[in-house]
Amino acid sequence: MSLPFFLQGLIIGFSIAVPVGPIGILCIRRTLSDGQFIGLLSGLGAATADAIYGCIAGFGLTFVSGLLTSHVGWFRVIGGLFLCYLGVRTALAKPSETAATAQGRGWLGAYLSTLFLTLTNPATILSFIAVFAGLGLATAGGNYGAAVLLVSGVFLGSALWWLLLSSGVGLFRSRLTPKHLKWLNRISGAILLGFGIIALSPVG
Repeated sequence: MSLPFFLQGLIIGFSIAVPVGPIGILCIRRTLSDGQFIGLLSGLGAATADAIYGCIAGFGLTFVSGLLTSHVGWFRVIGGLFLCYLGVRTALAKPSETAATAQGRGWLGAYLSTLFLTLTNPATILSFIAVFAGLGLATAGGNYGAAVLLVSGVFLGSALWWLLLSSGVGLFRSRLTPKHLKWLNRISGAILLGFGIIALSPVG
């Protein structure tokens, strides 16, 4: 009975990670400008957040999930403001600056920024609660060992998507010139800023 839980978690984690939103844009941009490792680290930050929310849904932590869902507005504001900040910073960054950041403190920053962004996205926890409940996986039937396997599958499924994305995008990196990277920063920054504005809007 343990293997099906793991496989279901793998599928859930992969499926929730696949839609290209602000995290996907960040991962693609960082892979092209800073390298595949930075892009993968960005994705692993999101995968970690997926695993955390998977724990909340999988272990039936109703108090925590209730607390999070009752403060959706604040999470949206915090996440939206951070997206706007990243958008402006990305659009104004020069290729040489992004490369220097990647060689210095960029490793931890790449991981923590996507971890924070994913944790402040209300849709993430709501998606896991809905999917787990819909498939009858909440609390994994009271078996906490199965719940651990389920959440492990969620993390690995999400991480697998980010590995595939960063690896695929990394194939094109050598073809980019500084001019291309400059426009990549501008376009990515504008998209991230747009996501931030949508998150901050009343109907976002």
